[in-house]
Amino acid sequence: MDYLIRLCNISVVSAATIDLPQHRAEDMVPVPDLLPDVLPTERLTASGMPVPRLREELRRIPNVRNALNVASVWLQSVGLLTLACWVTVRLPLGAALVVWVATFLLMGRAFALFAILSHEAAHRLLFKRKQVNDLVGQWLLAYPAFVPFHAYRRGHFAHHKDEMGPNEPDLNLYLGYPITRASMRRKLTRDAIGISGWKNLKGLLLAFRSDQARPVAIRIVAVQVVLFAGLWLASGRWWLYPLFWLAPWMTVWRVINRLRSIAEHGGMTRSKDRRMTTHVVRQSWMARFWMVPFNTGWHLAHHVDMGVPFQRLPALHRVLVEEGWVTEELKYPSYRALWRALSSRPPAA
Repeated sequence: MDYLIRLCNISVVSAATIDLPQHRAEDMVPVPDLLPDVLPTERLTASGMPVPRLREELRRIPNVRNALNVASVWLQSVGLLTLACWVTVRLPLGAALVVWVATFLLMGRAFALFAILSHEAAHRLLFKRKQVNDLVGQWLLAYPAFVPFHAYRRGHFAHHKDEMGPNEPDLNLYLGYPITRASMRRKLTRDAIGISGWKNLKGLLLAFRSDQARPVAIRIVAVQVVLFAGLWLASGRWWLYPLFWLAPWMTVWRVINRLRSIAEHGGMTRSKDRRMTTHVVRQSWMARFWMVPFNTGWHLAHHVDMGVPFQRLPALHRVLVEEGWVTEELKYPSYRALWRALSSRPPAA
């Protein structure tokens, strides 16, 4: 667990030695001094969205690049398992175990790739043609990662419509921060040992009892059966799917998903000013590799205009900075610094 947290940051400088954004004592919302009132500007509307001419440019969907991105996700998951199987038979036992441990961690990271690209498809930003977008989003991205695509889309759009509002689907995940270090440790431990993963898996199994949810549950399970059989037939190892697909999803991915989610909205509040709903974090290549692939770390830009494909979120973020709406003082210098702030509540006396 601590290893994964360290992987997401290049710098190991203590948060106490660097300046962090000031936030209100009761939550993680930035103080008013960090939220300059500059809107509208030449390139931003009164809500912070790009003006129409800029919006049109930023919203172009790159079909070919996204087809390659989908292929890369499978290469970094099934391709990774294929490589591990090929390499380990040529290694002594100790070296082979090291390779399999690395593969286990990387497979947890692979679910971040599936999740973020399926999120892109849920926004209809993966391919211009709706039918292609949804077909690929469901069968090649969401269902392999145990995600009920259309239900996720409905809940996620409710999230964007009113972040931290009464219909926020993930409100319980974001509320109550900052918490104590002990509480953070307990949450991440439950994720790391599979308790949170089992709750998610049990929810999928219980969906078979519902006439409405059963068709989607059948599709997800069908895809998982195909993966199980395919990996077994291709490798001759029946244990490849349960140990290196299902288990990383139930453990490593749950840690990554929580760390990413609270870094997006943990402790924020309901507001039309999205600087009060969404954190801003400086991006590092290590964090982008492990936790926030496909530019999802530029999350405030995504919430400012959810119609911008991930390839152009850094460009939109630059506009927000250049127009003076996002300042350097608003940014956390690293994810580790933000997680420390999120777990900075003193223990009860």
